[in-house]
Amino acid sequence: MPMQTAEPSVTVSRLQSGVRRAEPMVWLSAGAVVLALMVLLGLLTLLASRGFPHFWPQPLIQLQSAEGNPQIQLGVILDRELDTKETLHRVLLHRGAEDYYDSPLLWIDEGRVTDRKVPESAVVIERKNQGPVFGFLQALETKKHSQALTGLSPLAQIARVETALSEGLPGAGGLLQLRLASGRVIEVSLEDLRTVYAPNAMTARDKIAHFFAAMGRFLGDSPRQGNSQGGVFPAILGTVILVILMALIVSPVGVLAAIYLQEYAYRGPVTRLVRIAVNNLAGVPSVVYGVFGLGFFVYAIGGSLDALLFEDRLPTPTLGSPGLLWSALTMALLTLPVVIVSTEEGLARVPTSLREGSLALGATRAETLWNVVLPAASPAILTGLILAIARATGEVAPLLLVGVAKYAPGLPVSGEFPYLHLDRQFMHLGFSVYDLGFQSTHIETVEGLVFATALLLVLIALLLNIAAVLLRSRLRNAFKPQEAV
Repeated sequence: MPMQTAEPSVTVSRLQSGVRRAEPMVWLSAGAVVLALMVLLGLLTLLASRGFPHFWPQPLIQLQSAEGNPQIQLGVILDRELDTKETLHRVLLHRGAEDYYDSPLLWIDEGRVTDRKVPESAVVIERKNQGPVFGFLQALETKKHSQALTGLSPLAQIARVETALSEGLPGAGGLLQLRLASGRVIEVSLEDLRTVYAPNAMTARDKIAHFFAAMGRFLGDSPRQGNSQGGVFPAILGTVILVILMALIVSPVGVLAAIYLQEYAYRGPVTRLVRIAVNNLAGVPSVVYGVFGLGFFVYAIGGSLDALLFEDRLPTPTLGSPGLLWSALTMALLTLPVVIVSTEEGLARVPTSLREGSLALGATRAETLWNVVLPAASPAILTGLILAIARATGEVAPLLLVGVAKYAPGLPVSGEFPYLHLDRQFMHLGFSVYDLGFQSTHIETVEGLVFATALLLVLIALLLNIAAVLLRSRLRNAFKPQEAV
């Protein structure tokens, strides 16, 4: 009985003593974890705060200036800053309708603005083939009749247009007349009309509904207008399929290589040299893997397969061009060192007594490896796979050479045999962020789309990692009874 009261106090005392001795390291470790979490939360907050407004209906502002032609402008204010004299502010107005203005963006000095309005009747027309148009609805014309829309409330105007769309008038060559802020009247084909709404007349409930509808179109539609309009569904699909293929390729290869190095290879200078080479491969720049993949996978292997299997289609390449398969192999090669090192460390941590106990019970070496050692090392194997997924999801540089495209006409999967088209080029969220952020003519107009796409990429990486972490936890819990043996 005395032992039952004294033992906990001794244990607590030792624990307190250990904590005191390691206090600086404990605080540093805890601080590093807190810092990492704060950086992650800060990144997500930044992306969300700059990306979500892209889907929220922004008010249309009408500005009348003492200079400029036309002097009345209508649009969305994207930015506000001091002018070069640093005495007055100026605003950046997005006028839309790139096909009707020299530039959709216009800086206006606020000191020269003589009138500022938020007209309730102003509408936004989103087109399928061009960018948005801002103006005032005038009339709805079809082959059968013409309806004047002026004088009606914005909601009534939009209801007339939606009724025309529901009745199939786009197929009958319907036109929508719209007056721009400059006074010019243009015509928008109903077949080209995607949606029309009046942001200044919308209630909070309407704006919330519009917000979620816009997010749904962003996730489910294909890109338009050089990726600056529409959705990112092909990029989501391409990213997920690429990561899954990469994981299926790199997992068995990396695990088998680690098993050989740890369990079977002779521990001599050659093995040490191989380990050093594997560790160094993890530090090679990713673009080097892209160059290697282009030369080895695409031109050497793909070109040889074309000459062997698709000779009748040459000189048009079938497998000798960048595609999904070569991209997955390149990314698997890129992440292979991570899986090998992580798996080998997991195998090294398995107690020797477990192996000896299994062999003493009559199991063969292969049975011991399969039934005892690999289950014990499975958390480390999945940790390596998690790191590989995280890196493969965000890498873009090697994909530029071996398969990713700004716009891919076909999806990697379809209802046609063989259903998964490994030879096709594909779209990737990381490349979409790069393309929108650095290749767009007017970056200010797509800035929100860039942040929204980047947020989506981070969330997909987190979801894939969370799935792997949950699987690792289940395997670790399943192995706990064996540890107690």
